[in-house]
Amino acid sequence: MARSKFTTLDSLSLQEFDENSELIPLMTSEDEEEIRNESLPETLPILSLRNTVLFPGVVIPITAGRDKSIKLINDANNGSKVIGVVSQKDELVEDPTVNDVHSIGTVARILKVLKMPDGNTTVIIQGKKRFQIAEMITEEPYMNATIREVAETSPEKTNEEFSAIIDSIKDLSLQIIKQSPNIPSEASFAIKNIESNSFLINFVSSNMNLSVEEKQTLLEINDLQERALATLKHMNVEYQRLELKNDIQSKVQSDMNQQQREYFLHQQMKTIQEELGGVSYEEEVEEMKARAKKKQWGEKVAKHFDKEISKLQRMNPQVAEYSIQRNYLDLFLELPWNEFSEDNFDLKRAKKILDRDHYGLDDVKKRIIEYLAVLKLRNDMKSPILCLYGPPGVGKTSLGKSIAEALGREYVRVSLGGLRDEAEIRGHRKTYIGAMPGRILQSLKKAGTSNPVFVLDEIDKLSNSHQGDPSSAMLEVLDPEQNSEFYDNFLEMGYDLSKVMFVATSNSLATIQPALRDRMEIINVTGYTIEEKVEIGKKHLLPKQIKEHGLTNDNIKIAKPQLEKIVEGYTRESGVRGLEKQIAKMVRNAAKNIAMEETYNIKVSNEDIIEVLGSPKLERDKYENNDVAGVVTGLAWTSVGGDILFIESILSKGKGAMSITGNLGKVMKESATIAMEYIKANADEFGLDSSIFEKYNVHIHVPEGATPKDGPSAGVTMLTSLISLYTQRKVKKSIAMTGEITLRGKVLPVGGIKEKILAAKRAKIKEIILCKENKRDIDEIKDEYLKGLKFHYVTEMSEVIDIAITKQKVKNAKTL
Repeated sequence: MARSKFTTLDSLSLQEFDENSELIPLMTSEDEEEIRNESLPETLPILSLRNTVLFPGVVIPITAGRDKSIKLINDANNGSKVIGVVSQKDELVEDPTVNDVHSIGTVARILKVLKMPDGNTTVIIQGKKRFQIAEMITEEPYMNATIREVAETSPEKTNEEFSAIIDSIKDLSLQIIKQSPNIPSEASFAIKNIESNSFLINFVSSNMNLSVEEKQTLLEINDLQERALATLKHMNVEYQRLELKNDIQSKVQSDMNQQQREYFLHQQMKTIQEELGGVSYEEEVEEMKARAKKKQWGEKVAKHFDKEISKLQRMNPQVAEYSIQRNYLDLFLELPWNEFSEDNFDLKRAKKILDRDHYGLDDVKKRIIEYLAVLKLRNDMKSPILCLYGPPGVGKTSLGKSIAEALGREYVRVSLGGLRDEAEIRGHRKTYIGAMPGRILQSLKKAGTSNPVFVLDEIDKLSNSHQGDPSSAMLEVLDPEQNSEFYDNFLEMGYDLSKVMFVATSNSLATIQPALRDRMEIINVTGYTIEEKVEIGKKHLLPKQIKEHGLTNDNIKIAKPQLEKIVEGYTRESGVRGLEKQIAKMVRNAAKNIAMEETYNIKVSNEDIIEVLGSPKLERDKYENNDVAGVVTGLAWTSVGGDILFIESILSKGKGAMSITGNLGKVMKESATIAMEYIKANADEFGLDSSIFEKYNVHIHVPEGATPKDGPSAGVTMLTSLISLYTQRKVKKSIAMTGEITLRGKVLPVGGIKEKILAAKRAKIKEIILCKENKRDIDEIKDEYLKGLKFHYVTEMSEVIDIAITKQKVKNAKTL
């Protein structure tokens, strides 16, 4: 509820009226009865109010500024002192007519007229009865109209509901007056002493913070009980707003004083802690000094620590730098300076652990055992930097855990994928807000020793940004000649990493910075054969999935033939992640049947595999025998292991143009061009008429055009395809090849031999043509991987043609 205000008739704004309490008449029941019995004149001058509504019995001051209004007030003051007061529909209208004012208003008596210094006239009026304009007689010099009284329906005195509403209005009015700082305390005295119910309702309605339209709606309600209820609803809304406003102001004031209060509270807390035996700042410093005496750090580090803790003692504990300095010293005390775990040199035990956790991977296991042997003999060997390089899912990351267990060291793993901030490696300078040490020191702090097995996962996926080059920061970490004094920006001094055994993992060497790659010993972790996948599935993946799904070995059994069917029909990767997903589907199916109490085959059959996993999806990497000239099977290396690909060639009448499709890269397109030019240059040796090169167009295609392909190992395959096409002699069955060629017909060696051999075995290839220099790669592969394969080692393309292409022409061969 707001204070009474001067109400502007013209363009003046609302002004506070400090003597408000003198204008509140304490209307009695007799006064109300006298007003009710007063008769209304038939015609009245009509005064329009811009921004308020006059209620019966209420006294308000208004300020008149318009000429018409001033003349009306003067004439009425000199006459009967009775006028009709109505509210304007739009307060911006300067010269209102009958259509611009509300039809229902209040008859008012002029109590006093005051001339103000600014030329305006202030008049104090009191409402009497409500009326309705019947007809407008004149609008000049001001509005005159005939009126009729609007009757008001009052409830009976015995109406308990009305009495309760009146009591609620009184109580809520007193609460609003108490909550609002703008309402004088005298208003509560007035509310308590109002005897007339109708006047109480009108008085409260007049002084609430409502719009003109809302007040006009209240005035037009004829039933007094209904008007009282509507008034009470508005009061409830206003009271809730006041409570919310006061609550917000209280919180804001509390926040403003918070900083001042915190300082004194901290001082008091310090005193209380000391009296109660708690830890004070001085005691924390002494505790740090006691911990420092137990550390095994050198004289240089001890001297630096003493200097930094002296700096902490000179600081005010309330400043922000205090907590930064304290965190810095905590890091010093938590780092494992010269604390090493004892290595276990039982090489036979280490070999058992590696064999237990990983099937195959003999080269990696051999290298780990060699490292342990040398470390056992010298006991001071600087740790080498091993980089396990190979396709996903072959066990590179999990090897780190096995190495740590075999050595008896702590295990730490940091994922470097997508890391692009150099500070993640070297740390932030401690002067910055939120500064932290780098990932290397944080991990060593968690490990608790200075010689853990530290796995740097996905080192090939480090990226650059404007915040620095993390791969360059890794140079100091991984260089055995430098990492004995690894400098972290937060630590601000060197830390010895030379005893840490770093094991990096990578899917590709191409994205690793050359200088970084040079500091690591690359160990190629190739893919698995079908036989190895079956063994891994039986020994590791199936037991793991059974345990994770809450089953036992008696709930599901998958024999080796069924595992081999899953491997051959549903996985074509070099690793075993896809195989694990397929095995998990079979185990989930068993778990579902057990939970739903349905019958199922505990021993999984081939039909069960098709029912759960669907039809075999990976038949396309099987070798396809073709009786068509120009189709050759090649071997390729991909980021996920080896694969086979088919190169197709076809002739059409034309002018000797060559086109190539299949989403090939620049290198493979160049190989096709070299092969074509070699054939043209040696047409006589192949028994070809040179004129055919001008009569026919040749098109070379590598299927699956959506898959990008590139690399220097398809030259031999393309040349064989073209010779087969031009001679119309098909390529022998179950044969594949890989290698690059020169314009002189020489065959060059290529990489990725083991992955390609595994792909050939998966595709049931029987014979493979390789460059003679690749024989050394074959010699490094286990004999069991080579079982069932026949190798042809060549140096010239003529040898490839003699081996790969049959002597007979295909049926229905074209006549070229």
